[in-house]
Amino acid sequence: MCDEVAARIRELIMDGQVRPGEFLRLERLALDFGISVTPVREALQSLRSEGFVQLEPRRGFVVAPLSKQDVNDLFWVQATIAAELTVRAARRMEPETMRDLTGIQRSLEQAVAAGRADLVEDHNHAFHRAINLAADSEKLAWSLGSVSRYVPRGLYGRLPDWPAAVERDHLRILEALRSGDPHAASGAMRLHIMRAGELLIAHLERQEMWGPTAPAAPAAPTP
Repeated sequence: MCDEVAARIRELIMDGQVRPGEFLRLERLALDFGISVTPVREALQSLRSEGFVQLEPRRGFVVAPLSKQDVNDLFWVQATIAAELTVRAARRMEPETMRDLTGIQRSLEQAVAAGRADLVEDHNHAFHRAINLAADSEKLAWSLGSVSRYVPRGLYGRLPDWPAAVERDHLRILEALRSGDPHAASGAMRLHIMRAGELLIAHLERQEMWGPTAPAAPAAPTP
């Protein structure tokens, strides 16, 4: 249960529903989640080790600072590892795996057309998992999973431009894999992950995670 509670609190933070500097009250979270205080305390201790929260003596747990650069760095790490896994997968790609990826992509496109962001997330996860398994690099894939959990599943579906972007990005990755070009596939994967980070940062800006966004300056008059 601790992992599930930690994932829910992590989602609150990464979605901008709780802000850096805001205290996380055990009793309030336990009431909201419909559970006892103990798993909430355990989850917060786990999130403390991940750097999501801090413990202030005699005051409790508080959301740790999270800057735009922090979010960008998280996605840079994900993109770097995912790109290497894609290179390795491309060099070992079997026809059966290509058929699986093509089928997953077809299902993803149907989910996008139906407006089912939840299914888009499921198919996106399956697409990446198939590539990571094809890479046959267990420790590297584990490292990617450790970083990826910072953005809980379910959050991407709330980013308005994400479903269409993931559909386009996956097509580019598939095209490179079909053509047997590991470096093109790697580059497409890197751009795909970094684009997700940009969309999340834009979402957090709309949530005013880092304060109100300054209005755009008026355009200069045409001479």
